[in-house]
Amino acid sequence: MFDYLIVGAGYAGSVLAERLARDASKRVLVCDRRPHIAGNAYDHYDDAGLLVHRYGPHIFHTNSREVFEYLSQFTEWRQYQHRVLASVDGQLLPIPINLDTINRYYGLNLTSFEVEDFLAKMAEHREQIRTSEDVVVSRVGRELYEKFFRNYTRKQWGLDPSELDSSVTARVPVRTNRDDRYFTDTYQAMPKHGYTRMFENMLDHPNIHVMLNTDYRDIQRFVPFKEMIYTGPVDEFFDLRYGKLPYRSLEFKHETHDAEVYQQAPVINYPNDYLYTRVTEFKYLTGQTHEKTSIVYEFPRAEGDPYYPVPRPENAELYAKYKALADKTPGVHFVGRLATYKYYNQDQVVAQALTVYKKITGKGNGDGVKGGGR
Repeated sequence: MFDYLIVGAGYAGSVLAERLARDASKRVLVCDRRPHIAGNAYDHYDDAGLLVHRYGPHIFHTNSREVFEYLSQFTEWRQYQHRVLASVDGQLLPIPINLDTINRYYGLNLTSFEVEDFLAKMAEHREQIRTSEDVVVSRVGRELYEKFFRNYTRKQWGLDPSELDSSVTARVPVRTNRDDRYFTDTYQAMPKHGYTRMFENMLDHPNIHVMLNTDYRDIQRFVPFKEMIYTGPVDEFFDLRYGKLPYRSLEFKHETHDAEVYQQAPVINYPNDYLYTRVTEFKYLTGQTHEKTSIVYEFPRAEGDPYYPVPRPENAELYAKYKALADKTPGVHFVGRLATYKYYNQDQVVAQALTVYKKITGKGNGDGVKGGGR
């Protein structure tokens, strides 16, 4: 008899498995449909011996000391500050937009104080900030919006920014200084030996049993357990009762090149007519020394594995119906990006899982999404 059946071996499932097994002495079975642990954070060595992220770049950053210290039990870290360039009109310019971006794009020599006035004159006033377009044009004006944001967003989401919730572009800051880091969080680092090794350490406990290539529906009638933690798509759990929740997917094209370095930055965005949105070179992320290098192109897709919940009001309303079902489902805890239909970063999923653990064990206050008690 297992105390918990955990569906999914990504961040949410693995953190809860580790806490329940190690801290609460519970017996846990983790199953995953994929042939590996670590979810979308999975990394591995390719045929050339290069460490690559199979599902696109995963950059760890957080302001949460609790999350960083928790994960530090399972990995050493390599300090890493992420930087991104955007290919615009034949130039590679820093993104998020900063002082250097403005000066190089417009051929100016503004100071930090002067660029504030410059952007204020470029900005278009909006009475209300409702959409992603509103966010950007009210900060930097129409021209920079068209050059850096509009086409990238169209490709990424299959929708114009005017059709998307403001939260999509609100995640990307605009800076008036020369800080070219993509993130400014207190803790920025990469697992020294890769994400998969970190997950292996997390799940390495005698109370945890892992079954890969396994759909929970195929085993739940035959494996006795007391409660379930579900981290898959919430609409699938309820057999799409109210219809399918919309997600954006990605297709990845990996390439190995006979060169030590392929491009000028870890990631280059292509906010233009290319079919791909960005190209990542993994050696920047991993710090690996190798005579060859590996890159990946990302092509957004409407169909495929669910990656990004589409933030539109009608989708939030549809999710609310599924959440109401989840709240009434006894003995099942719904955790993670797919189960709660939220666009979470890695650290946010870890934080949510730790909160749910405290709630279900009574070891602290929590606010995770949970079904009713059994």
